[in-house]
Amino acid sequence: LLVRIFFGESDTWQHRPLAIALLERLRSEGFAGATAFRGMAGYGARSVIHSTHLLRLSNDLPVVIEVVDAE
Repeated sequence: LLVRIFFGESDTWQHRPLAIALLERLRSEGFAGATAFRGMAGYGARSVIHSTHLLRLSNDLPVVIEVVDAE
């Protein structure tokens, strides 16, 4: 089973980066594996493109965490 979680790099949980908080929680819950990917570009509900382009530095690049486990 594969689950993908999408969010922005600037998202936090209890003053910590959300990616780290999620990975630690998934590990403590016993999931088989999880990987965080930082995207080069993306957009969300507001249709604002966030990218690593040099002329438009973004503070909120897309992040995807993929979680794998058995059903």
